[in-house]
Amino acid sequence: MKNIFIEEIVHTPIEEQQIEIVERKGIGHPDSLADGIAEAMSRALSKEYLKRCGYVLHHNTDETQIVAGRSNPQFGGGEIIEPIYVLLVGRATKQFDGVYIPADRIVLKAAKEYVKNSMQNLNPETDIVFDVRIGEGSTDLKDVFQRSKGVPHSNDTSFGIGFAPLSETERVVYNVERRIYNEFRKKNPAIGEDVKVMGLREKDMINLTIACAFVDRYVGDIREYIAIKEELQQFVEDIITEYTERKVVVNINTADDYDNKVVYLTVTGTSAENGDDGSVGRGNRANGLITPSRPMSMEATSGKNPINHVGKIYNLLANRIANDCVSAVEGIKEIYVKILSQIGKPIDDPYALSIQVIPEKGYSLDKMESRIRFVAEEWLSDITKITEMVINGELSTF
Repeated sequence: MKNIFIEEIVHTPIEEQQIEIVERKGIGHPDSLADGIAEAMSRALSKEYLKRCGYVLHHNTDETQIVAGRSNPQFGGGEIIEPIYVLLVGRATKQFDGVYIPADRIVLKAAKEYVKNSMQNLNPETDIVFDVRIGEGSTDLKDVFQRSKGVPHSNDTSFGIGFAPLSETERVVYNVERRIYNEFRKKNPAIGEDVKVMGLREKDMINLTIACAFVDRYVGDIREYIAIKEELQQFVEDIITEYTERKVVVNINTADDYDNKVVYLTVTGTSAENGDDGSVGRGNRANGLITPSRPMSMEATSGKNPINHVGKIYNLLANRIANDCVSAVEGIKEIYVKILSQIGKPIDDPYALSIQVIPEKGYSLDKMESRIRFVAEEWLSDITKITEMVINGELSTF
C-alpha cells in the first residue's frame, strides 16, 4: 500500500534517557470511571443495534462527564452527603427503517451495571444521580456512517498512535495498579478502586508515588490505617521485582498527616465522592498508560463508535501493529506507529501510516522492513477485527 511509510529514526531510546515519567489512573479514578461508563454505553448500544437491526448504527458516547459529590468519611464508616452527578451525554440512532431503539434506557442500564461490576462500595442507585442526555447524531456524519458498503468510511480526519515495547517503568506502573485492583484489594476490602500510580525514573532508580483511596467502613482507627498501608507497601515492593531489577522507592498517600489524623479515607473507594470530577479522555491512553515521554494522541478512545470513528479504531490499531511487529520481527528496539485518516475515506486505506523504528545494535531496517510492512498490511486488510474485539470486550480502551 502506497500510504505506508517505514523509516529509521535517530532518537535516544526511552531506557537510555535520564528521566522518564509514566502514570496510570486506576479503574476507580473519576477520569477512568468516565471512560469505563462511556465505553460500556457504546458496547451496549452496539450489541442492541446488532440484535435489532443486524449491524451497528451511528453513535458516540465519548463526552460523559462526572461531577463530584460530597461525603463525610469517618473511621468505621461515614456517609455520602451529596451524590455524584454523572451526565450521560452523546449521540445515538434512535430510529432506523421503522425500528425504534430505546437508546436512553440502554445507556442508563449499561452505566449502572458498569459501576456495580467495577466498584465494590459505590452504589449506582443511591450514590450517583445519572442524567441521560443522548441526542440524535449529526446528519452529515450519519451519512458518512451509513453510505459505507463493505469497509466503513472514516467519520473524521484524525490520527492514532501506538508504540512498543513498554519500558520497565511503564510495565511497573501498569502492573502495580492492575495487581492492587485484582489481587490486594480482593484480599483487603479497605482498599478502594481509586488507585493512581505515578512513576518517575531517574537514571536507574524508579520512584513510585501511589495515591490509594481507603474505604472507611473497613478501617477502625488511624493505627489500623497505618498497618494496612504498610501491608500494601510490602505487597507493592514484593511484586515490583517481577518487572525490574532497578532500585524502586515506593511512597503511598504522601499527603497523610498522622498527627492531625488527616488520611486518604473515602466512603465509596473513589475520590469522585468528594470534589474530584472526571471526564472521558482525560486519563489513560488506549494502552492503559499516560506517557509524556512518548508520542501520544489526545483523542479519547472510550465511547466512540467502533465502526468508523478513527479516534478509537486507529489508536487501538496502532498499538496492535506496534506490538505485533515487536513479536514477529527480530531486532526492533523501539517502534512507533502513527495512523492518519481522512474523513469519508475507507478506514482500511489511511491517508498515511507512519512506522518509525529504532533497530537493535547490529540490525538493519532494510532487512526487517518487508516483515514490518506485512504486519501493517495484514491488520489493514482485516481492520474490522478491531470492531469485533471492541464490541466483545476483548480490547481495553483505557
